[in-house]
Amino acid sequence: MEAIQGIGPLTTPAASAASPTRQAATTFGDILGAMVENTSQQQQKADLAIQQLHNGGERNLHEAMIAMEKADISLRFAVQVRNKAIDAYQEIMRMQV
Repeated sequence: MEAIQGIGPLTTPAASAASPTRQAATTFGDILGAMVENTSQQQQKADLAIQQLHNGGERNLHEAMIAMEKADISLRFAVQVRNKAIDAYQEIMRMQV
């Protein structure tokens, strides 16, 4: 069985002493992209587990259910992040300058 993996800590690497103007290598877009990629991989693993279960493969029912739940939780998390990002954008657009 696989261990449940979460999204790693959201720390940014410190700028090197040689280049004080260097920007952090990880951007918000990179983090979102990684989250979407992780969600997609979880969905694909769940689909594969269901297909193997249906075809009589080596997968057990509980392993397929665990893969489906991981994919469901990952998708729900991505949707909540999207909703919060949209809310933040709308709040910024309502600000008067």
